[in-house]
Amino acid sequence: MNRFFCQTFAGVVLLIVAGCTPVALTPAQSRSGATAPAKPPKNATTAEQFDTTSQAERTAALAPVKPAGERALGKTIATLGNPTDPGFWLETALVSERTQGRVVYAPTGKSVAVELIPIQGAATSGSRISLPAMRLLGVPLSGLPELTVFAK
Repeated sequence: MNRFFCQTFAGVVLLIVAGCTPVALTPAQSRSGATAPAKPPKNATTAEQFDTTSQAERTAALAPVKPAGERALGKTIATLGNPTDPGFWLETALVSERTQGRVVYAPTGKSVAVELIPIQGAATSGSRISLPAMRLLGVPLSGLPELTVFAK
């Protein structure tokens, strides 16, 4: 009985960490129209192995220019999205169509350029953020950060 419980519990935890909520997404490459980072290897087990973004991509994502006309969409509580989906993105009900934007995490003061991807739900429902974006924001991967979301 204990072994069954442990295996079941471990499976549930893995599903939560993997961001397994079913969402119909297109491949990451089509998210921004540019060449996306490679998918992580199937045997990836660490954040470093799942994060396949290059140093140049990370530097560019950390240096968003606040464009004229950028608008604040609101705040959202985010959780780690599917770690096998590469790139910088936020799946959120704060948008109704894909658009470029950025997220700000107040405790670290960091801002990351992301693609905003619409999901079903009320504007007050939570969001899912990519592993590379969480790492750049300095958010613990098991955390539930409050993010301020902006659209261009």
